[in-house]
Amino acid sequence: MTRAEAPSAHERRAELAIGLPSVAVAVALALLAASDRAFDVESAVLLVLAYGVLSHVRFSAGAGHTAPTQLVFVTMLYALPTELVPLLVMAGMVVGNVPDYVRGTVHPARALMVPGDAWHAVGPTAVLLAAGAVEPTGSAWLWLLPGLAAQFAIDFVVSVARAQLALDIPLRDQLRALGWVWLVDALLTPLGVLGALASLERPHAFLLVLPLAALLSVFARERNQRVEQALELGNAYRGIAMLLGDLLEDADEYTGGDHTRGVVALSLEVADELGLDDRERHNVELTALLHDIGKIVIPAEIINRPGPLDAEEWALMRTHTIEGQRMLERVGGSLAEIGRLVRASHERWDGTGYPDGLAGDEIPREAAIVAACDAFNAMTTDRAYRRARSW
Repeated sequence: MTRAEAPSAHERRAELAIGLPSVAVAVALALLAASDRAFDVESAVLLVLAYGVLSHVRFSAGAGHTAPTQLVFVTMLYALPTELVPLLVMAGMVVGNVPDYVRGTVHPARALMVPGDAWHAVGPTAVLLAAGAVEPTGSAWLWLLPGLAAQFAIDFVVSVARAQLALDIPLRDQLRALGWVWLVDALLTPLGVLGALASLERPHAFLLVLPLAALLSVFARERNQRVEQALELGNAYRGIAMLLGDLLEDADEYTGGDHTRGVVALSLEVADELGLDDRERHNVELTALLHDIGKIVIPAEIINRPGPLDAEEWALMRTHTIEGQRMLERVGGSLAEIGRLVRASHERWDGTGYPDGLAGDEIPREAAIVAACDAFNAMTTDRAYRRARSW
């Protein structure tokens, strides 16, 4: 088994910059605030262990993952001295990572990330303590709403800080992952409240959430497997697309070489600027890679002619998008959908494109992006019959 890598010096500095203030605030809350609730060692141990177990029920979410730890976290706020919760959350995170440290799938030095990850516990803890709403009675539950808002706000700030300091995951990817994390936490918070209420009547009744955690674990495993299978299939389709691109390059050095690579790169930049989702971005990439694949069936003397084509030759050239669609439909799967976009990749906004004369919003957005980037790249590239135009 490949041993996990230790964090780089840059990562260590970034995590220390984020984590040390978290530890300082957690210690300050533990020492300076008081909820006047007795510390029950048995409940604390059980909740920390439960937090560690739940931290391993992981759902992939964009650039990271989320876990249903909110089930236990909310109970901690009301079943234990509230001021100790951030420190106990850190302990739960470390406990949850121990199996990974032992197996070598996570380097022990990655424990430096724990204080930074535990920042989310500070917001609700501070809100409840400041409001004196540490007892689950009357309207005190309403303070969980601003507490949850504080939790999400701190998550956002920490993600921005990591994007600025660590520079390993783009902020946009982190925010996409955060949206999923916030949704899971918001939905599980009421269940955590029920666990805390049940524990008022019967000690350790919060353990009743663990069967739900087991069910979530099954769902998480199945979802992660589907994500992995989708990634593998996507890589397979990308490999087929690159192979077809290589065939096109053999047939036409300009179209299959620098031109196609340039269109792909520019199209992806435009897709990112427009905020396309992952599926649309994937479609843009493959459409840009294969937008001229139908030229394989066009005679080389027409494609490489150093001069204008006559009307008959142009009519033949314009069939290449239809041929491209036909080829990709024969491959099937996701590439059949790409074939529809390839067919539309030479349409024009004013309806004068080909082969179907689509106009405006009739043109699929992914195809419109590729069409614009294809035109820009063609105009700014040397051709056999003219020099490149300036940007």
